[in-house]
Amino acid sequence: MSKHETPLKHLAIIMDGNGRWANARGLKRTKGHEKGAEVIREITTYCAAHPTIESATFYAFSTENWKRPKMEVEFLMKMLDKHLKNELSTYQENGIRFLAIGDLDAFSKPLRERIRKTEELTKENSKLTQILALNYGGRAEITMAVNKLLAEGKREVTQHDISGALQTPYRDIDLLIRTSGEQRLSNFLLWQLSYSELAFTETLWPDFTTQELEEIIYDYQHRTRRFGGVK
Repeated sequence: MSKHETPLKHLAIIMDGNGRWANARGLKRTKGHEKGAEVIREITTYCAAHPTIESATFYAFSTENWKRPKMEVEFLMKMLDKHLKNELSTYQENGIRFLAIGDLDAFSKPLRERIRKTEELTKENSKLTQILALNYGGRAEITMAVNKLLAEGKREVTQHDISGALQTPYRDIDLLIRTSGEQRLSNFLLWQLSYSELAFTETLWPDFTTQELEEIIYDYQHRTRRFGGVK
């Protein structure tokens, strides 16, 4: 990367389109989720090898996703447990640290244990931090951060205080990508996205490739980020 290119350190992705991908092929929606999980692995491995990306946050399950059909939600819970079990070798081989953010208390005890065990086993990995947002909502995260600060005795809360109390333990988002043609944030990382660059693609998540990611990153690297100022 040249000195004139904008560095990308924290990437966030709203993975959208699994269901539509499956429906277009006459498949069950669960097949779309399975294919989407494979793409998470490919994109995460790419990010781990990238020279500047330090962390990648994926919107895996929102607080609103509980409204989906019960069978689909149950499948997603089982798939998450299986995914973390199978991906442990990928994390270790590629130096990837795993972290989860969101309200995990809503998950079963075995799934919570799987999440925490994976976090513990990968905590020393340093090439990339993969963050999965699970039962996550941006407004809920901000509310919990403020309540945490109040419980600590804070009488006045600053932006710095809130940033430090959020679950996301890393810098603000540099680039947000959303697949499937939708152009909204859907309650994702609302605080951290304040000055992020945004990229929307018509590609459904199961069809998203590292080649398209490279093209989006190239475009991002040649943008000028002003953060409200003039350059």
